[in-house]
Amino acid sequence: MRLLLVNPNTSAAMTARMEREAAAALAPDAHLTALTAARGLPYIASRAEAQLAGASVLESLAEHQAGYDAAVIGAFGDPGLIAARELFDLPVVGMAEAAMLTACQLGQRFGIVTFSTTLLPWYEDAVTLAGLSGRCTCVRAVSTAFGSVLEVQHELEAEIVALANRAVSEDGIDAVILAGAPLTGLAARVADAVPVPLIDPLAAALGQAQTLVRLGARPARSGRFARPPAKPATGLAPALRRWIERGDGDDA
Repeated sequence: MRLLLVNPNTSAAMTARMEREAAAALAPDAHLTALTAARGLPYIASRAEAQLAGASVLESLAEHQAGYDAAVIGAFGDPGLIAARELFDLPVVGMAEAAMLTACQLGQRFGIVTFSTTLLPWYEDAVTLAGLSGRCTCVRAVSTAFGSVLEVQHELEAEIVALANRAVSEDGIDAVILAGAPLTGLAARVADAVPVPLIDPLAAALGQAQTLVRLGARPARSGRFARPPAKPATGLAPALRRWIERGDGDDA
């Protein structure tokens, strides 16, 4: 089984961290290739930045999808997820959606905890996009400043754990998602400090991607996710332009 992890930000160090942490979530027959966006921002923190990152996701998938069984988008707000499912012929899994669906299997209500208040509007939109507003009781963020996004999970570990515990006691949630690619790996490290399951979005996404492959799931080619008809494109990355211009299922 070959899986593709697409990091839609330009931080190679973040990609390397996700690749290291992914090892624990991979079955023995699963092999992961991780990509870093060639253009964009070092990390994504807003809806505007997510729009730019979504285009990068589509470019990366158009260029590299051949030979892979499934792809994972390595950013919590799932930039480009719906568009990727519309365009490409392999299952595409988003970290936010996967984490929320996993949370729904662990309890009736879940909460999201992250490391920056700037992220809140984007993450709230991700809940709505997944259709899970009725199950998500809170989206909370630590308000303490941090020095480095690469080290934020260590810098703010105590604050994040405290906020997760507050969410459990004040909002009555049954599971907590530690949201944001910079928090990858934190859930496993602090699991015993919070009295409900902590969900690592990357682990959830990789788990679901592998399950979809084993189920033989393929993207829909009709209905709401039918590939759009062929259309000429100008100024796009070459692989994405070719993919769009070939249209709905033309393999020529």
